Amino acid sequence: MNGDRDRLLDVYRALDQMHAWRGWHWWPDADPFEVIVGAILVQNTAWTNVERALGNLRAVGSLDPGVMAHLDPEELEVLVRPSGQYRQKARKLRAFLQAVKEAGSLEGLLGRPPADLRARLLGTWGIGEETADCIVLYAARRPSFVIDAYTQRLFSRLGIGPAGSSYGQWKDYFEAALAEPDPARRRELWARYHALVVMHCKHVCRKRTPLCAQCALAAGCPAAGLDGA
Repeated sequence: MNGDRDRLLDVYRALDQMHAWRGWHWWPDADPFEVIVGAILVQNTAWTNVERALGNLRAVGSLDPGVMAHLDPEELEVLVRPSGQYRQKARKLRAFLQAVKEAGSLEGLLGRPPADLRARLLGTWGIGEETADCIVLYAARRPSFVIDAYTQRLFSRLGIGPAGSSYGQWKDYFEAALAEPDPARRRELWARYHALVVMHCKHVCRKRTPLCAQCALAAGCPAAGLDGA
């Protein structure tokens, strides 16, 4: 596992050199509720569409759990419509607001131990593993490694990762390899790592036309040269 850790940290440093200058919408100063709403709305759509929906909610002062909970279902659907699948996503937001109500407050929900919080999120309609881990990591600011299609694309191309393909196997692999004794340092590393992977796969290691000539990882990547460079 030490070898895996060294390889992953080498990748991390290379990604940081390539993308540290780029902006990221979920840095530590992001509002927790806005992070949660974004994590739900970004399912099956591009972040640019989510930004439009967040702008609608922000314009009417509804990026607050108490205010949003009092919106009519149809009004919420109209506000989140730019994110696509708006009826389902409005229902998912209402399900999350019910979880907040049962916990007594947003702070009460996010303040639960990470494993308990994750379990409660997974028990909420419309929240799967990736969304739950995003909420734990970026809204509750607790360590929980996020696995997404970008992660599996990049590390499969690099020939790094677990033997299996399930979400749990990938999550366990990264959390074991990138373990840190201090929870705050662990959370910071995992959050920044995930952000860098997303930015790299959006801008360089693209699905159909990867820009290998622009990638600092190309020398050690078995899949390098897919762009013909």
